[in-house]
Amino acid sequence: MDKFKGTGVALITPFNETGKIDYSALQKLVEFQIQNGVNYLVVQGTTGESVTLSDDEKVSILEYILEINANRLPIVLGVGGNNTKAVAEKIKFFSNYNIDGFLSVSPYYNKPTQLGIIAHYKEICSKTMLPVILYNVPGRTSSNILPDTILSLAQEVSNIIGVKEASGNLEQIMEVISNKNDNFLVISGDDALTLPHLSVGGDGVISVVANAFPKRFSTMVQQALEGNLESAREKHYELLEIIHYLFKDGNPAGIKHLLKLINICSDKVRLPLVNVSKTTAEKIYELVAGIDDTLV
Repeated sequence: MDKFKGTGVALITPFNETGKIDYSALQKLVEFQIQNGVNYLVVQGTTGESVTLSDDEKVSILEYILEINANRLPIVLGVGGNNTKAVAEKIKFFSNYNIDGFLSVSPYYNKPTQLGIIAHYKEICSKTMLPVILYNVPGRTSSNILPDTILSLAQEVSNIIGVKEASGNLEQIMEVISNKNDNFLVISGDDALTLPHLSVGGDGVISVVANAFPKRFSTMVQQALEGNLESAREKHYELLEIIHYLFKDGNPAGIKHLLKLINICSDKVRLPLVNVSKTTAEKIYELVAGIDDTLV
């Protein structure tokens, strides 16, 4: 499971001004991550605006990234939803690709019980031999995967190998960490809480801010994993206010604006998302201008 430790990057999907996928910018983004020390790539998560991509676009993006990556980094594919049968079919379909695992968000809107969540994951995991990472993000799903449920799934389903925890509840995260097996990963889903998460025994992060600061953020994560909390803390506080403003007007609008500032891609997002406000844009520019660029 070492391939999923450290820093995973939740890649954005670049669009051109007409709203079509910008493959040139996508190549630039992927190379930027690979050259700056991240550990793996996460494709078509929430940050990738997966819910506004067509099935054909999803296949095209994955195939393009696989070609660009050329087996240099592990690839995790986001496949989730609130229709268990449809998610299971997609998991089965994408298992034929040269990917290393899946990230699957807990069903949203339906608000299933804990037993429903368990049944959902057992069904979709039965369609693949690849590793599956649970994704707990109650702020988006309105349904929290409780620690007992996470631990039960980890014990009962052999290819569930970790959880991306974005509940924001460190007490809940610590409960999972303190009771899990050694081979189960607890991965931060909150950039701002990554250092506290690692300090209590977490295994890494799936990050948004690393799209723009791959070297700085992955260095912070690695230092924390090695126990060098003093150096990690310095980088954490350098980025903390930027992280706040990146999410102020929604994700990925904030990170796309930042990527525009550093000439990776445009800030185009698909409706119902819109660009950040003028006030937020000015603040992001001010904060990024004040960062020492020796570590992007």
